[in-house]
Amino acid sequence: MRYRKIDNTLFKENRFQFSKLLLNNSIAIFNSNDLMPKNADQLMTFKQNSDTFYLSGIDQEETIIVIIKKHAQVRELVFVRETSETLKIWEGEKLSKEKAREISGSGSVFWNTDFKGMLPELMIGIENIYLNSNEHPRANIVVETRDARFGKWMRSKYPKHVYKKSAKLLHALRAVKKPEEINLIQHACSITKGGVERVCRHLKPGVFEYEIEAEIVHEFLTNNSRGFAYDPIIASGGNACILHYDSNNDVCKDGDLVLMDFGAEYANYTSDLTRCFPVNGRFSKRQKDVYNSVLRVMNSAKNLLRPGVLLHDYEKEVGLLMEKELVDLKLISVKDVAESKSNGAPAYKKYYMHGTSHHLGLDVHDVSEPNKPLKEGMVLTCEPGIYIPEENLGIRLENDILITKSGNIDLMENIPIAVEEIEDALNI
Repeated sequence: MRYRKIDNTLFKENRFQFSKLLLNNSIAIFNSNDLMPKNADQLMTFKQNSDTFYLSGIDQEETIIVIIKKHAQVRELVFVRETSETLKIWEGEKLSKEKAREISGSGSVFWNTDFKGMLPELMIGIENIYLNSNEHPRANIVVETRDARFGKWMRSKYPKHVYKKSAKLLHALRAVKKPEEINLIQHACSITKGGVERVCRHLKPGVFEYEIEAEIVHEFLTNNSRGFAYDPIIASGGNACILHYDSNNDVCKDGDLVLMDFGAEYANYTSDLTRCFPVNGRFSKRQKDVYNSVLRVMNSAKNLLRPGVLLHDYEKEVGLLMEKELVDLKLISVKDVAESKSNGAPAYKKYYMHGTSHHLGLDVHDVSEPNKPLKEGMVLTCEPGIYIPEENLGIRLENDILITKSGNIDLMENIPIAVEEIEDALNI
C-alpha cells in the first residue's frame, strides 16, 4: 500500500452501522471488483469495489465480505485470496489471514476458496439476502460485474429467499463521512495542491496539455497517491468548452486560458479540483471579467451548501446567481430571461449547462440520497462554470466543501483561486 495504515476502527464502525440497518435473519455479501482484461495476457490496474473497501479496508482482488444478522446477533466474515508459490513468484505475496484481520478489524478471516463450502451453513435460518450492485443514478453499466454474476448464481442456488439491495442502505451511510474519512479526503486535497503548484512552475506558451498532465501525475505519485482520482481534463483555448474533454493533446497557446480539472486519489478517497490559468501568466480583461463572474457564483454557492438544504432547490438558487452574471457579461439579456420563464428552459443553460455540486468520497461522484436534505459531515464539490464557444473561452472553478453544523469548511481554501493569486503564482 502506498498510503498510511488506516485505523480499522473505521471499518468496524462502518460494518456496525450497516448491520443495524439489516433486517433480522439476513445475510449481506460483497465482492471485490473484477480484474479487467486489456488485450492478450494483460490486465488493467485493479481498483477495489468502493463498498467492499468501505466495509473492510481490504484493497485486494477476489475478496468477499459477509455480514450476517440472525436472532439479533451479528457475525462478520472476510474471505481473501490465498498466496501460492506461483503467485509469490509472479505477483508477490497476498494478504495473510493475520494481515487481513489487522486491516479489517474482523476476527473471522478465511481463504476465498472456503467460501462456497461454508455458504450452506451460513445460510441456515436466513430469510433475506442482500446483494451489492451499482445503483448510482448516473451509472452506465456495459460490463457484467463480479457482484452481478454472483447475484445470478445465488438466485439459482437459493431461489426462494427474499432478495434486497444493499446499496439502498449503504448510500445513506457513505454520504455522511466519519472524521477519519474527512482526514483522508483532506490529505488527497493537499496532494492536489502540490499538483497546482507544479503547474504554476511549468505552464507557458508552447507547452502541450499532456505535458501539464505529466507534471501533475509526477507530483501525485511522489506524494503517495496512486494517481488521478479520475481522468484529468487539461483543456486549453476552445477545448475548455468541451465538458468532458480528455484528449489532452493540444498545445497551450499564448493568450489562451487552460482549464484543468483534476484531483489526487489517496487511500481510495478522492479529491476534485478545477482551476483556469492564463497560459502567458496574465488574464486579459475579458478573461478576467468572465473568471470573476464564475468566482462570485462559486463563493455565493458555497455559502448555500448547509444542513437541511435540498440539492434540487440549491441548484435553482445557483441558477439565479449565474443568470445575473451572464446578463452583466452581456451573454444573455433580460428579455432572454423573461422568455425562458415561459418555455421552461432557463436562459443561463446556454452558457452553464451542468450542475454545480456532487457528493465526493470513495467515488469522485459519490453515492448519496439525492432527494434528501444535506447533512453535517457530507463533502460536496462546488463547480460553477461559463462556457463561450464563440470566444474559445471556458471557465470552471471547483473546490471541495465539507458541511458542518457551525459553517462550511473549504478543504481547498489554501489553493490559489483569486485572479491576483494566480497571476502572482505564475510569475514568480
